[in-house]
Formats: sequence, structure tokens, C-alpha cells
Amino acid sequence: MIILERNGLVLLAERANTGYSDGMLNLPSGKVDADEDVISAAIRETREEVGVEVHREAVRIAHVMHYRNPEGEVRVGWFLAASEWNGEPYNAEPHKCAGVNWYPLNDLPENTQPYNEAGISRYLKGEPFSVVGW
Repeated sequence: MIILERNGLVLLAERANTGYSDGMLNLPSGKVDADEDVISAAIRETREEVGVEVHREAVRIAHVMHYRNPEGEVRVGWFLAASEWNGEPYNAEPHKCAGVNWYPLNDLPENTQPYNEAGISRYLKGEPFSVVGW
């Protein structure tokens, strides 16, 4: 997942029609394909979901989280960040997303997906790694 930040704001998308966390806000994100590294996957997902092109050299590691949600699902999340990209973000997947908007990094809405909120808050604290939900 990638934290697109500008002027103290972060871009979040409202999930819709996916069956997972619909109505919640999340960062552009997705799974890594077999032929991709984590940075390439984040760049691709960002282009697919919000229509902007992030260059590899603009991406930095923000936080890595080993996470277990309340249902017991386990994942390792790579939170990457970029403050430069080409294009203006828009809802490029209206069949999966109700819209995109900018929100204050330090005051995320209550409907931010908890996993995303945890990664963003630890990034803001300068924590490179965390274990959450264990």
C-alpha cells in the first residue's frame, strides 16, 4: 500500500462492492503478482486504483507491519510513501470504490480501515516496524 501525501494530507479511497471493508477508507493497495516486487506492485496498484503514475525513485519505505486482525487473518503489510507523482488522483475503479479524497494525516476519519490507520499512525511516529494484533 502506498501513502500518497501532500501538504499534510493523505489520499484515501472508500471501498465499495468488494465484500471486504466496504464503506471503509483505505490507501491504494493490493496483492503482489508473481512477477513483481513490492514496490512495482504498489506502483501498479496506485495507477490502477487512483490513476497516477508514481516513479520508483519517488517511493520510500514508510512502515512494515506484521498484522493479525480480530478474525485471525494474518498478513505482512508494506506501507510505502510518495509525495511526488504524475497526474491528479481520481477514482479509477468506480466498480470497487465510492470515491477518493484527501484527509489530514494527523486526523484520519473514524471509518479509516483499522489496518491502514495503524500503519499510517506508526509511520507518522517514525516507527519502521510493528507487530499488531498478537
